[in-house]
Amino acid sequence: MSKLFFDNLIEFKEIDKQIKKAVKDSAEREEIWLLVDEIIHHKVMGCILGKLPREHHEEFLDLFHKSPHDEELIFKYLRTKIGDNIESLIQQEIGDLSSDLLKEIKST
Repeated sequence: MSKLFFDNLIEFKEIDKQIKKAVKDSAEREEIWLLVDEIIHHKVMGCILGKLPREHHEEFLDLFHKSPHDEELIFKYLRTKIGDNIESLIQQEIGDLSSDLLKEIKST
């Protein structure tokens, strides 16, 4: 997993604990974490693009592709274009996703 601008908003200790409990093989755990990482990425980007006016989508995606790790630059951009506290919105999305993932892992 490479570092992305929203990584500091993610806390998945409980999911990690449950994955380790459910899956003993390290290769399988790595595969699961790749899937979790992909799901998180899609959920966060969907949240952002859902709030960002359509005319700024291309500009945001260009900025993201050039500097995916630069949280200061990207959050500053998003705050000026969205006007909401985008960090809180992303944290809410990730929190909801975390709960869903925990339920899914525990049910297997």
